[in-house]
Amino acid sequence: MKANEFPVNQANPLIAISKDIPQIGFFGGERGKEINDSIRKDYPDIPVLQIADYSKNIVKGSNSFYNVAVQSKLPFGVRVAGQGDLETAIRIEALDLIGTYEDTGLVLRTEKNPNSYLARNLMKQVNDRLGKKAKMPVVIPLYDLELVKDQDSPQGLAFKLKENAEITYAPVLNELNGANFNSEDVNFKTGLPTKVGNGNRNIYTRNSGLSRLYLNRNLNLNSNLVNLAASDDNGRVVLVSTAFGGSQAFFNKKLTELQKIRDMQIAKINENYKEAEAIFRR
Repeated sequence: MKANEFPVNQANPLIAISKDIPQIGFFGGERGKEINDSIRKDYPDIPVLQIADYSKNIVKGSNSFYNVAVQSKLPFGVRVAGQGDLETAIRIEALDLIGTYEDTGLVLRTEKNPNSYLARNLMKQVNDRLGKKAKMPVVIPLYDLELVKDQDSPQGLAFKLKENAEITYAPVLNELNGANFNSEDVNFKTGLPTKVGNGNRNIYTRNSGLSRLYLNRNLNLNSNLVNLAASDDNGRVVLVSTAFGGSQAFFNKKLTELQKIRDMQIAKINENYKEAEAIFRR
């Protein structure tokens, strides 16, 4: 892939091995500026898509609608980062995310407020797609959504599920608001904690409606913000690029390989320890 096809200000490896290295970076560069200008031009009467500014080679600003609009402009092999991608970047220190916030998905809980109009719309799509009433809450990545103009929507836009959209049941987002979790207890596919109760990071939740899923500036996981349009200069759109169709699938494969090597090494260490222990006890 040509370097100028990846619209970030600077791309960094998302994994430490392989010649075809997945990349991750903040949306920006000349191509990023062109995409941002294009979004502004395409939606001149939609304030929620006029929120980003280009400064110092980076496009600053992020909300649920804007990230979906960016996704629609990206070349093949590039997409808006999901929560799993961000957790991968945190784990291997591929991108410094402290001090910024990044939107990654929508959390659907009920058809009620907040955002009841959009919640009802998405709920019908989710149930129709699954062919049954879905267990709630569910997470939908922003890269799996499209925007449609809707004059009845408060924002003038609604979300449409892509054909193969990931719809992930996420009961952990029903946990007590502000619960603690450890980075080690995160599922790298979903980017969500597998358990809560201990740790130095927090997960913020609510119990109804439609809300944002995003990583906040302190690396806490928020699923409780009701304003889908809010944005400030600390917002960043993160993009991932890989020849394998998605950095997460590639990383999961490599992680499995590394875990096997780790398990073999641990088994060998345990074996050596037992042999040494037996010698010293003679």
